[in-house]
Amino acid sequence: MAKKKGFMTPERKKKLRTLLRKKAAEELKKEQERKAEERLRVIAERCGSKAQFEESSMDDLKKICQQYFDKWYGLEGEMFFLQREVILRDLQINELTISVSDMKGKFIKPTLKKVSKYENKFAKLQEKAAKFAFANQLKQSKG
Repeated sequence: MAKKKGFMTPERKKKLRTLLRKKAAEELKKEQERKAEERLRVIAERCGSKAQFEESSMDDLKKICQQYFDKWYGLEGEMFFLQREVILRDLQINELTISVSDMKGKFIKPTLKKVSKYENKFAKLQEKAAKFAFANQLKQSKG
């Protein structure tokens, strides 16, 4: 009596894995292309089209430079206000979490730093040694 082979033989499993890998690689490539296109679109939207420098006169170049400077200046201002807004929101979030924890009666325990107990003992011993040395100096200066 012959044994019945299962549907997923090792050869079929291997073929299925390779097909899945190919499909995943294709999807990843499509995703990267889509992201690159989106990036180029956003850059074009924010920066505008490239200016023609080659056949421009000196006055045109000055105008182009002024346009770029004005655009940059506006973006810097926007960035400043956005950063300020983020800082204010962080402060508001922090205050709200503190008030919520106060309402619940639960308090956030601060993270404690690890301190070596031997360092403390060593510091105390150094203090005692300094006092002892000072006392000895006093005794010697009296005598």
